[in-house]
Amino acid sequence: MPRPDRLRVLLLTDELEVGGTQRQIVHLARGLDRSRFEPTVGFFRNRSFLAGELEAAAVPVAQIEKTRRLEPRFVRDLVRFVRAGRFDVMHCFAFTAELWGAVAHACLAAPTRPALITSVRNKYDWYSGTQWRLKRWATLRSQRIIANSRAGGEYACSRMGLRADAIEVVYNGVPETPAPAPRDPGPVLELLFVGRLVEQKNVPVLLRAMHRLAAARVPVRLRIAGDGPLRSEIEAMRVALGLEGCVEMLGEREDVAQLMAQADAVVLPSLREGLSNVILEAMMAGRPVVASRVGGNPELVEHGVTGSLFASGDDVVLADALGTLAANPHTCARMGRTARRRAVEHYSIGAMVGAMEGHYSQCGEARWIA
Repeated sequence: MPRPDRLRVLLLTDELEVGGTQRQIVHLARGLDRSRFEPTVGFFRNRSFLAGELEAAAVPVAQIEKTRRLEPRFVRDLVRFVRAGRFDVMHCFAFTAELWGAVAHACLAAPTRPALITSVRNKYDWYSGTQWRLKRWATLRSQRIIANSRAGGEYACSRMGLRADAIEVVYNGVPETPAPAPRDPGPVLELLFVGRLVEQKNVPVLLRAMHRLAAARVPVRLRIAGDGPLRSEIEAMRVALGLEGCVEMLGEREDVAQLMAQADAVVLPSLREGLSNVILEAMMAGRPVVASRVGGNPELVEHGVTGSLFASGDDVVLADALGTLAANPHTCARMGRTARRRAVEHYSIGAMVGAMEGHYSQCGEARWIA
């Protein structure tokens, strides 16, 4: 095959539903320098409006339909698709895409194989032993492992028996928004939680902390933006703790940026996280973050500088951290300004895309040299 003027990059994922990884794929595909790269997005299931966003940006989108766990027709179609695309790089996101992408890679003749890149997008502490063995097999076929957090990447390497330095870290990127208008400190600290109301997000510890603050008459209000299977339990706990006057349940919202602009700080008390887009969005909005010390959170939040960290189950320490912000509004605002500067410098879409371009160039060039 003749060497292309532009590297052909396939971004392969299982589902194109609306989620954090899928949004990162959209940002990446739209942001790649078209004078050097030719991106295509492939997926197996659940087309969403994100496909339309990609197509509007002249990024080809292809569905290789998968309807069952084991499906020879799907494997045949995927192999044919990758071969016909003559891709130089195939970057797989999510377990299923990695597994079947590696299978397709193994089925192709060496001259037609793209450089394979696999991913670590979370800590995956719920994976079974079989899943870890399959992920190891796919990973060992890949030329590069790209994680979106150091913590997630090192944990995955330990489970797969790989050296920790086998990974490369590229942090998620969020849109660079205009600098937020200065927020005058008010008499009440306005807090915001954004996320699915599921066990992982650990909202009960936040409600217990709010109960402590209310009992101490600390002027704090909390807005909870999100929905999920635990909503009724959380609402019942809010009532049982007598928090109706200082905790508001907003439900699912599409105006998160506006909600962050109205808040003084953002709280994320999760039991586990990979790399939180909510933290990145809060930092870009110029808001300090009070987060649990899990997963990639400590890589984003510097304690006492851009926010505060606490042990995920400790409502006493969480209440103390929130009370400190309420008593020191100017410190809260200063931490928000520092968080904004770091987000623009390290966590913008431009920074993420630029780092990925470097990896794609190196892997693509190595394929042609080989």
